[in-house]
Amino acid sequence: QVQLVESGGGLVQAGGSLRLSCAASGHTFSHYAMGWFRQAPGKEREFVAAITWNDGDTYYADSVKGRFTIFRDYAKNTGYLQMNNLKPEDTAAYYCAGTYLKTSHYYYAADFGSWGQGTQVTVSS
Repeated sequence: QVQLVESGGGLVQAGGSLRLSCAASGHTFSHYAMGWFRQAPGKEREFVAAITWNDGDTYYADSVKGRFTIFRDYAKNTGYLQMNNLKPEDTAAYYCAGTYLKTSHYYYAADFGSWGQGTQVTVSS
């Protein structure tokens, strides 16, 4: 079974940038899409971005459009989330996930069956 391992989180000032990585290990990432979700304390897990693994089609939450970019390195079996112009409200634990579902959107965490352990992103004002 593929394992997803996130890295790249940390503490950054508002306006700064971070790049999160999600490495698939154990097996080739064979899911149809990879998604990124985030969860702040006391809040529900929310969709951030997703990418279809073979075609590279991308999807973004309105709150991150124009600031975040999701992409993947097919050869490295790794997905990325480039986060620019970070805001304090982006502070959360970020999780990558895989789904075999082919759909027109990837907003629902329940559609994803494989999850990483999460990496914390903290943006100071």
